[in-house]
Amino acid sequence: MKKCSQTHHHSLTELNITPLLDLAFVLLVIFIITTTPIVNDLDLNLPSAARRDKEPPAKANYVTVTGTGSIFLNKQETDFANLHAQLVELRTADPDLSVIVRGDAKTRYERIVDILDLLQQANVLKVNLATEPLKQGER
Repeated sequence: MKKCSQTHHHSLTELNITPLLDLAFVLLVIFIITTTPIVNDLDLNLPSAARRDKEPPAKANYVTVTGTGSIFLNKQETDFANLHAQLVELRTADPDLSVIVRGDAKTRYERIVDILDLLQQANVLKVNLATEPLKQGER
């Protein structure tokens, strides 16, 4: 009777390491597959690149519309009729013309849309709208 109860308790105390070995082999295979081989088996003389200064960023042009409806192109006051001719002149001088439209918060939305339409008619492709970031707690 002792013999029967002793073998029963003995089998519960053994540790089965088969799942641990399976996990170790899977991890080993994953590491082998994901590791990229280092290729330095050929001796090459690679060409060197010449140092070149970066080109200065393109000057941004500003179209500003005040709360009263006045229009400014680069801090010079203009009217709606002359703005188109000035924009075409700037675009012919610089085909990569960049314009930033700045409108006062009190400016009517219709006035800003008119400026955007005028920029499209002048074939100005790079147009941005200037905004202020929200302060903490504003929505």
